[in-house]
Amino acid sequence: MIAGPGLLFVVSGPSGAGKDTLVEALRARMPRLRYSVSATTRASRPGEREGEHYFFVGRDEFERRRTEGGFLEWKEYNGELYGTPRDFVGKTLAEGYDLVMKPEVNGALATKSAFPDAVLIFLVPDRFTHLRDRLLARRTETNEEIAGRLEIAHQEMRSIRNFDYIVINEQGRPEQAVRDLHAILQAERFRIHRYTDDSLENVEHS
Repeated sequence: MIAGPGLLFVVSGPSGAGKDTLVEALRARMPRLRYSVSATTRASRPGEREGEHYFFVGRDEFERRRTEGGFLEWKEYNGELYGTPRDFVGKTLAEGYDLVMKPEVNGALATKSAFPDAVLIFLVPDRFTHLRDRLLARRTETNEEIAGRLEIAHQEMRSIRNFDYIVINEQGRPEQAVRDLHAILQAERFRIHRYTDDSLENVEHS
């Protein structure tokens, strides 16, 4: 077996597509798959641990790192800043671990621009109406907020052609979507161009 480099996988799609559930199930299948920890300016909450849930930084520090290109992507939400640290991603990949992240669609495209070797996977439900059903089932947002998310989702769907893969999260069959994600990660790892000449020569002369 030849050891390849760590790969960055970006799972994105509209809110309600099932990113959190599927990525968690994928990580349970793949123990060496690490999760990309974001940096944030918000205060930690009870039970959250530094470096596991988030990297907690001050606003001045965040903005300094952003100015210096220290984030692959970043966004502001509810007055707080969130970003994917470039150094954390680079260190994890250099150690040979694959890494998965699940930003919103604009964040996924920004990541691809900053890190062209990233593999972008667009996650969608089998029917658009299922997005509304899933958002309603959360019981965390008002009808107006859900309507706003669905409008954003319509716009995000136009970005599908900028992604490398599409995975359909069929209602009632999440295990199939997890298998599809797993298959993509496995296939990408074995692409020839990802291996060094030395690694390939070892195979040729083995």
